[in-house]
Amino acid sequence: MQLVTRTKTLRSASGCKPDQGFQNRFPFFHNALKQRRSFLTIVVAAALSCTKALAETSERPPQTPPKPATVEKIEVTASRRNLTGRADTASEGSITAKELELRPAYRIGQILEAIPGLVVTSHSGEGKANQFLLRGFNLDHGTDLATFVDDIPINGVSNAHGQGYTDLNFLIPELLSGVDYTKGPFHAEIGDFGVAGSDHMKLASDVANRVTLSAGTLGDYRAYFGGTVHLKNGDRWVNAFNVSHSDGPWRYPDNARSIRAMSHYTHGTALNGFDLTAMFYRGQWRATNDQPLEAIDSGMIGQYGSLDPTDGGFAERYSLSGHYRLAADNWKWLTSAYVSHNRLTLWNDFTHYLDDPINGDQQQQDETRTTVGGTSSFSREDHLAGLRTETTMGVQGRYDFLYVDRRHTRQRITLPACPENLTPGTLDLCNGDNIRMGSLGLYISNTTHWTPWFRTVIGLREDYQGGSDDNLVDGSMTKKHQWLFQPKGSLIFGPWKKTELYLSAGKGYHSNDFRSVSGSYAADEFAKGSVSVPIMTPAVSGEIGVRTTPVTHLNLQAAVFIIDFESELSYDGDAGVTSPGPASRREGVEFSAQYNPLYWLEFNTDLSFAHARYRTSDPAYYGIGGLYVTNAPTFVWSFGMIVDTHTHWYGGLQVRWLGGYPLVEDDALRSKGYQEVNMNVGYRFTRYLRTEVSIFNMFNSHAYAAQYAYDYRLTPGSAAQFGATGHALEPISARLAVTADF
Repeated sequence: MQLVTRTKTLRSASGCKPDQGFQNRFPFFHNALKQRRSFLTIVVAAALSCTKALAETSERPPQTPPKPATVEKIEVTASRRNLTGRADTASEGSITAKELELRPAYRIGQILEAIPGLVVTSHSGEGKANQFLLRGFNLDHGTDLATFVDDIPINGVSNAHGQGYTDLNFLIPELLSGVDYTKGPFHAEIGDFGVAGSDHMKLASDVANRVTLSAGTLGDYRAYFGGTVHLKNGDRWVNAFNVSHSDGPWRYPDNARSIRAMSHYTHGTALNGFDLTAMFYRGQWRATNDQPLEAIDSGMIGQYGSLDPTDGGFAERYSLSGHYRLAADNWKWLTSAYVSHNRLTLWNDFTHYLDDPINGDQQQQDETRTTVGGTSSFSREDHLAGLRTETTMGVQGRYDFLYVDRRHTRQRITLPACPENLTPGTLDLCNGDNIRMGSLGLYISNTTHWTPWFRTVIGLREDYQGGSDDNLVDGSMTKKHQWLFQPKGSLIFGPWKKTELYLSAGKGYHSNDFRSVSGSYAADEFAKGSVSVPIMTPAVSGEIGVRTTPVTHLNLQAAVFIIDFESELSYDGDAGVTSPGPASRREGVEFSAQYNPLYWLEFNTDLSFAHARYRTSDPAYYGIGGLYVTNAPTFVWSFGMIVDTHTHWYGGLQVRWLGGYPLVEDDALRSKGYQEVNMNVGYRFTRYLRTEVSIFNMFNSHAYAAQYAYDYRLTPGSAAQFGATGHALEPISARLAVTADF
């Protein structure tokens, strides 16, 4: 959000104004004023008059100062900050709080769709972590998209349901002050899961005292209460509380109910001070997972129906975090620490009666996790041999105490045996593991300004990950560790005429589920031992891009990228988790634009193309039938408009088009993707009272928000078959919110 200041008078703080002596001292300018010559002439004359008048009055006795000038501040509605001259890559960015406030979002996680090219959807209803797609990746529930809230890493390593599982349902959107994002493994401070991209959601240190109540046509209700206590010493204490409920359009309502709370204390400034944050979340829900399209097409179930209405879940999260900041003229030091505790239970039935024709294939996945960690970075600006340089050194650490298991259930009741072994009397645990995982990241990054039009960014990063897996099924113990070195860098040319060119390259990685590494969990031939599974799978990437402002108020960014992964993480429908696969390559092009024709209006658009293929000469070796990376989107387009008159009316419009993608490796079965239009319109009755109406899927697009393909059996007596599944996009709906400030 930009600020434009306009003064309503020409009067200065000294009270100087043209007087009768002005005519005698500056007759030429007096005549120009009298004859109404150029405004510039008048301003120069007034300035000269004021200069002499100030010199004369400096010897006079002090007089009562006049009232200060009246200043009108105009907020420019903008979705992203202009980073020309500051960015390290063409594809990074910073999203404003104004964009987050005005963007229509059906669910909490969709606020991240403000990141260009990112799609946030769902294959399992509310409550569960969202589905993410970016740069030709189906990121499942968060793999290869590193997510941070208040510098706390959210991705769950060796999660019960999927590697990198990223549950954002604990967020309270009103408390976000913006989002910084990156793409590609080009930034030394980004480690695990950051190959496709990363996002840092920042918490506000000051929010309005506010109450918001909302209700929607799909059985969604929400109440929010929050505000800031301003202490006499300048400290701020933000507190917020939120309860919500959602049913959705499903034949068996989600009945997703949750409670959220946050307390955030800030002392000092953004450069010198500290803050402490406590967050709490608890939610439970029923889920309509992706269903076989054959069951829908045959009329066995409706478009919003389910073959197993007992699927669902429970989640709970506590966290405590803090920052300590010190800074001087040419250096700054930032240290953070956090501890979080999470519990998760999911009931999923993906394959129905495929493995157990009697009881069905529902499974219960449990996780209890405690994570402690922190970061510390020191940045310094120097001038060496006439060159300006900025250097940052940092260390990041994390340790997870983790229990995960998987059980065979029927209507959420645990059965005495697993589908893998239906012999009576065997253990009821399909998988059970006590895992200890530690990680350490060391990095250094240097930016050197060689000339006014050329700078370089060089980064070096070394990561260590190690852990142990106590297998509760067979009693084995596995310990492994790994180091990984990652160079990164960018060459930046410009700015010339508000244009910069970027060449970036780097190495990054994602970690693998430690159960795959140890062999206690094996979902496919790759994980069963045909190829050794490392703790960290590296990737290399390159990017060429441009950032420019060709005309006033128009900002453009474009990038061409390539990403090579040594191993692709793929969704496994049989087990409901992600598992490692063969090497892959992605090539793509991205384009973004933001245009502010008026201070209260912005248009923005993002366009992304990607080509994803496996890199192997023998697909059958990995148990796949072709080279197409399944669920990898080839095309994403969005168009948005945000409006804020700063008086009565405000709102936003968002168009999203997710292109088609292959469901199988030989591309014989494809999804068409989906298109969706969302809109919200708000009206401020007074400074303290406003209302807002949101409409989602305005044109009632009948499509599937997420699709897969795998084996299943519809009924106990039917034959096993392979086919597409889908989770329907929610139909047109509306939501009304009323907000009161106090």
